[in-house]
Amino acid sequence: MEEQKKAALSFIEQHKDIFTGVADYIWAHPELSLKEFESASYYEKVLEEGGFTVEKGVDGIETAFTGSFGSGHPVIGILGEFDALSGLSQECGATEHRPIVEGGAGHGCGHNMLGAGALTAAFAVKNYLETSGHEGTVIFFGCPGEEGGAAKAFMARDNMWRALDAALCWHPEDVNEVKTGTNNSTIQIMYTFHGRSAHAAGDPENGRSALDAVELMNTGVQYLREHMKSECRVHYAITDAGGISPNVVQDHATVLYMVRAISVRDCVELRKRVDKIAEGAALMTETSFERTFIDGTADLVPNFALEKVLYDNFSQVELPTYTEEELQFAGKVHATCPVNTAPGFASTLDDAIREYSAEKSQHGTIPMNNYLMPLYHSTAFCAGSTDVGDVSWQTPTAQIHCAGFVSGAPGHSWQNVSCGGSSIGHKALLLAGKVLALSAIDLYEKPELLKEARAEFEKRTESGYVCPIEEGAKPIAI
Repeated sequence: MEEQKKAALSFIEQHKDIFTGVADYIWAHPELSLKEFESASYYEKVLEEGGFTVEKGVDGIETAFTGSFGSGHPVIGILGEFDALSGLSQECGATEHRPIVEGGAGHGCGHNMLGAGALTAAFAVKNYLETSGHEGTVIFFGCPGEEGGAAKAFMARDNMWRALDAALCWHPEDVNEVKTGTNNSTIQIMYTFHGRSAHAAGDPENGRSALDAVELMNTGVQYLREHMKSECRVHYAITDAGGISPNVVQDHATVLYMVRAISVRDCVELRKRVDKIAEGAALMTETSFERTFIDGTADLVPNFALEKVLYDNFSQVELPTYTEEELQFAGKVHATCPVNTAPGFASTLDDAIREYSAEKSQHGTIPMNNYLMPLYHSTAFCAGSTDVGDVSWQTPTAQIHCAGFVSGAPGHSWQNVSCGGSSIGHKALLLAGKVLALSAIDLYEKPELLKEARAEFEKRTESGYVCPIEEGAKPIAI
């Protein structure tokens, strides 16, 4: 390993208490999407004290910020997230579901680790730029609202990511791997219907039911399902039924829709058809409606060149080892999770890798998957959505997964919250920080890597970016 990379690893080890302290603080102060005021303020303070130039309220989003250091190119962005999920309050290190606050929020997706691991990398890259004198800029992006709000997509609408030469990020999972493939694009729209109330028995002819409009809209969408691409999805939730008295015609009702498609182009077109069904429901019931755009995200654009850089550096970093106490805790949590006999995304696509992962994980029976999955490139589809997709349409982007959860841990679960606040979570975020930092150093030192990644990016995005965020829309916390 080159001396500069060894120095980066040493820097992270020397300052690890700063980074794990950030993760613990964010874990202990879970805040929902676009409401991460305390979390954003804490990150901004740490960045300022660390010598970064901090910009607050980026792109008009109150809890979005950046921390920059250096000058000139390459400009490498490292993406951080820090929002929590509702209803997932959980005691740290507990081996059963035990909320701290009943119904409270918790980091069920591990974003307390995610942001802190990205911060680790940003600090290590800053130290590299300072000590080496190499030209270049590193920017830590504080990206709020990944779980609902899609701040990165709003930033993409304003072309923020085009200024970067590359973007790197990571996510806690139950396995160590380089992320590949693509996933769903998604758009969320809220439809609020307005009618006229009346006595449902004595004066029904003068009533115009907003709830009828919602129900007719839902029925119309059911018929639409036969006439959309098989991989598309449409979900909905009635968030306001207009009251609880059946003998009153409901004069208001609201339904929230989420439209998904593999291609963001298809997603936008499908959303237009759902809009028309809302119009039809209003016509049938003689009601009116308000349409509120909530958020949207694009499909991921993979970059095999950057994936190779990440994998090469992942292979150089020593994976965590776990104490007997950590393994005992992990084993008890693992016992509450579904068995995943062959962890890792590539295991679903490649027989040889599936056999490798099954053997290394002992068919899903070990509590922590402390091995690195083989490198695998793919454009295959994986369900789910992320606003990292919008970044990947504007600059070469790649991600890794690090094992911060026990094997088989369900997504968005109390098990993840319990692990994410523990020493297991600390080890995952430090591992991620090391891999991202070493990969960034390669991009600064070897311009041919960025040139290759850019050429691939230009080819994959030649159709042009269709932004799912509508003009004039602002992020909304729901």
